[in-house]
Amino acid sequence: MSYQLIPNQLLSSFTETRDHSLFICKPLKTEDFVVQTFENVSPPKWHLGHTSWFFEIFVLQQFLPNYKLFNQHFLYIFNSYYNHMGHRVDRDKRGLLTRPTLKEVLAYQTYINEAMNELFKNDVPQEALKLIEIGIHHEQQHQELLVYDCKHILASQVIPSSFAHKAYDLQPESKTTEWHTIDEGLYEIGHEANSFCYDNEKPRHKVYLEKAALANRLTTNQEFLKFVEDDAYQNHKLWHAEAWDYMNRHQIYAPFYWRKQKGKWSEYKLSDESDLKLECPVMHVSYYEAAAFAEWAGYQLPTEAHWEVCADRLNWGQLWEWTASAYLPYPKYKKPNGALGEYNAKFMLNQKVLRGASVATSEKHSRKTYRNFFHAHERWMFSGIRLMKTF
Repeated sequence: MSYQLIPNQLLSSFTETRDHSLFICKPLKTEDFVVQTFENVSPPKWHLGHTSWFFEIFVLQQFLPNYKLFNQHFLYIFNSYYNHMGHRVDRDKRGLLTRPTLKEVLAYQTYINEAMNELFKNDVPQEALKLIEIGIHHEQQHQELLVYDCKHILASQVIPSSFAHKAYDLQPESKTTEWHTIDEGLYEIGHEANSFCYDNEKPRHKVYLEKAALANRLTTNQEFLKFVEDDAYQNHKLWHAEAWDYMNRHQIYAPFYWRKQKGKWSEYKLSDESDLKLECPVMHVSYYEAAAFAEWAGYQLPTEAHWEVCADRLNWGQLWEWTASAYLPYPKYKKPNGALGEYNAKFMLNQKVLRGASVATSEKHSRKTYRNFFHAHERWMFSGIRLMKTF
């Protein structure tokens, strides 16, 4: 890390981030904090506990003299996937834990905040500040996951529930499609700025690209509805074999949160459920669906390199955008030592890269080199489609 972190600025960012996690949860009722509706969804109280755990494990135990653990059991309960840090509750079992209570988890968060403020009264070394910076960005990632999970939890209820955060509603896309051309040639991608990034964004390296053009906008609900009404979900010619098997096994015939009643489509959003807004981008689609739509439309999904090279000319930030690229390490990538080496490197297998950002993404994560990644079948996150054409 070539840049120096300033303690007062970092403390301010820490406080703002911790407060925002609670703000996201403000519309929830106590019972909502415990529910796990499927394996990918974590109970909201677990997110709050885990982000506190991160600062306790990686920062406070090492750098605050005479620090005492809040609760020994929390080391096990709130570990996510760090084998380096010992055993943990299985991911799909998090919703079975009624204890600790929400009150205890909130007390844990307060305890960690007070301890972190105590730490900042001292001369904090750059090594610790770097870990705190990672912890802040880690929590901001969980804030976005928290929004996804709250939406799934509330959408699963018999009694309709609103999250009341209209900031997460999407805006209409441009009505006309323009194409931004990338000439054939040698380009560089990867993070190079003197600022924070994750290890999977480096090192910067050269890529050779064929000539292509990316759409200036995301695919809309209106366009995807034509795909649905053309019985594309029943046309095996459009789908990868794995996708075809998965879609049929799970009887998926429309994007997540689309509902058809009395011949009319509606969509559940965090603020409400209403008629499908045709001019807004289609969201909650899997890679399977994105690739099938591109095939049906006569185009392709962009590679992550094409996307990054073209990013400065694109409007992006409403939804994460599926790319055709597998999530793999960049050439000459070296994973960090210790537990933080598990942050990204261990997931570089059988996943697809998404680029851009979403309306639930922290502004600190809205950079063109950011590499998000999910399995091809997943669609509860805020994902969308941008098309690319080749020449």
